[in-house]
Amino acid sequence: MSAPNFYEQVYAVVRRIPRGRVTSYGRVARMLGRPNAARAVGYALGALGDRQRGPHSPQVPWYRVINSVGRISTPNTDGGAELQASLLRAEGIVVGDDLRIDLSVYLWEGLHLVEIDDILAGRE
Repeated sequence: MSAPNFYEQVYAVVRRIPRGRVTSYGRVARMLGRPNAARAVGYALGALGDRQRGPHSPQVPWYRVINSVGRISTPNTDGGAELQASLLRAEGIVVGDDLRIDLSVYLWEGLHLVEIDDILAGRE
């Protein structure tokens, strides 16, 4: 069995974010040993396509990933930011009118090293 590609690794981490918690693009990248790949994490989540009906959407809670200062940074050109805020609010997360989330309350710290090793080795 070969190791999963980066996008699949991102999806494996994001699937583990607990309901009612958020993390940042950069934290996901660092968990995967790619500290400079925050933007690539965003690209991976963007590649999920139609976020309401995409094949990965039930399994990959993309909306639980925000930027490092606690703000939703999904482009709102197609209503993405409002959709993300709505999904987070449905999980009990308080999202301000400025699309900010209090990381001192809702931040998920991340995975243990053993879990990360399993993802990187494709043993998810």
